[in-house]
Amino acid sequence: MGRWEPNTRERLAKAALDLYGERGFEQTTVAEIAKSAGLTERTFFRHYADKREVLFSGAIELEQLFTQAVAGAPPSAAPIDAMAAGLDAICAVFEERRDFARKRQAVISATAELRERELIKLASLAAALTDTLRGRGVPPSVASLTAETGVAVFKVAFERWIVADETRPLARLARESLDELKAVALGGNAPMSEV
Repeated sequence: MGRWEPNTRERLAKAALDLYGERGFEQTTVAEIAKSAGLTERTFFRHYADKREVLFSGAIELEQLFTQAVAGAPPSAAPIDAMAAGLDAICAVFEERRDFARKRQAVISATAELRERELIKLASLAAALTDTLRGRGVPPSVASLTAETGVAVFKVAFERWIVADETRPLARLARESLDELKAVALGGNAPMSEV
């Protein structure tokens, strides 16, 4: 078995996602994932704590990238503009992974346990962004509102991006969603984006 090959994590992730899509998350075992990837179950557990982690393993890195970009925005940037810098940073990571993201989201949407895990991940991200904004001197209530808004903007843009016939970049969709939110907040009508 090719357990020493450098792309082991990617092979396991691809095998898991394929099996989850074919059989369903709950019906797929770790042993089946490892076998499909041409690896051992032991190798699987060297890379992932459990079969859910295949779908959520990048959450910490994503959170770090988002918070670092928000923290690194110019000191004069308004909180929402610092959040926009964070959105730009994380959207770039996803751009080459649209097919994976679509498959992953289909698996998550089909399983209550995974939907709950996704919500926990998003809540953790919002908390980290709140702390980051507070570190920039943003008052607590404004920091919390801005962080929750940033996560909501990302979620809406991501849901648009994974639609089967969507071709626009995620960063563009995130900016459009943010512009729509700003228009609504100012009491105007949101600009009509392409659907």
